[in-house]
Amino acid sequence: MNDILSVAQRRARPGTSADRPLRILHVLDHSLPLHSGYTFRTLAILGAQRALGWETMQLTGPKQGCDRQREEHVGDWMFYRTPPAPGFLARLPLFQYRYLMRALQTRLAEVVDSVHPDILHAHSPVLDAFPALAVGRAVGIPVVYEVRAFWEDAAVDLGTAREGGARYRLTRALETRALQQADAVTTICDGLRSDMLKRGISANKITVIPNAVDIAQFRFTATADAELLEKYGLTRGNTLGFAGSFYAYEGLDVLLRAMPPVLRAVPQTRLLLLGGGPQDADLRALVARLGLERVVHFVGRVPHGEVTRYYGAMDVMVYPRISRRLTELVTPLKPLEAMAMGKLVAASDVGGHRELIRDGHNGHLFSAGSAEALAQCLIKLLKTPASWDTVIANGREFVERERTWSASVARYRGVYGDVLDRHGRNAGAARDR
Repeated sequence: MNDILSVAQRRARPGTSADRPLRILHVLDHSLPLHSGYTFRTLAILGAQRALGWETMQLTGPKQGCDRQREEHVGDWMFYRTPPAPGFLARLPLFQYRYLMRALQTRLAEVVDSVHPDILHAHSPVLDAFPALAVGRAVGIPVVYEVRAFWEDAAVDLGTAREGGARYRLTRALETRALQQADAVTTICDGLRSDMLKRGISANKITVIPNAVDIAQFRFTATADAELLEKYGLTRGNTLGFAGSFYAYEGLDVLLRAMPPVLRAVPQTRLLLLGGGPQDADLRALVARLGLERVVHFVGRVPHGEVTRYYGAMDVMVYPRISRRLTELVTPLKPLEAMAMGKLVAASDVGGHRELIRDGHNGHLFSAGSAEALAQCLIKLLKTPASWDTVIANGREFVERERTWSASVARYRGVYGDVLDRHGRNAGAARDR
């Protein structure tokens, strides 16, 4: 796998050797010990790239929150860190992002000078892209920009921007500029790729590297932890579950409003909410107003190694995302984990879910934002357990066939090889001039 770079390509990069592995420096928003879908995708990519024989280095930006620490070891991983930007102006909203990028650019230049990477791989948000582009141009290293979501859409959900507002348009323009300037662009799904095409980005420049699952970690199982069943009063075949972050776009309030009619039809139903986030307090208050305290259990965040234990106690995993630009464009990771674990998946019909789920084949879809439609879907499923096995098997087969990390990450091979080949030709042309 190390033949991705030819000797000629190596010679185009001063200081590199034809007999060493490809060396990639990943520029990240955050990493371990913080836990998020972003973190776990990153770890999967790094692990699969190293399995291909490549060397990876990892640098996080100032938002990681490490004060003066410049390197940090977390388990088997070492991360270069970027100290926060100093000074009063760095904390002001109008100046904050400029200072964040300046701090990251300075630190990135230091790390590049130390490790001599072949490629800079910047991961969204766009605050990571511009420092990488600046350093890459300065030292002659190609830059790959990976978009996991558009910054402007995430800002809308967090309430820091209004869709179509001045800040939204400025951020969108910055994102488009980064896409134009990067040597190659990768993204996680077809929804984001389609939006890039509408911005005028060439199709040849974009490669989809989809979210995937480590099927050795998320194994098909029919067993459940007896301790969890007893603790939460669960009965097999009647437990609904959600695992993820409690953001408004996840639509967990829709799920809670669907529970009363579900309970009238199937009184044994229970719901486990695994995770936490900004909506936690509001969701707990809604549970109290609906009188659901005995049947809805907030598990909280659990160590990553414990997640599969809780999956084992759940029967139907529910993903009630509401329709927003972010959910229409971006595919989530959690439904894939659920399919790999042999769980029945019920999800809203937003675009991100439709990329993963064929209704009635490897999961079930319901109208986004409708508590009534969700309740009807769940009641039908809970009353017809004999219909589950084929759908569950199709879900696992879909993951095994199309969504393993080894298959997904192998797509970087063509991306990296192409940018290095073009970079080598350009460097040679410059020398000839």
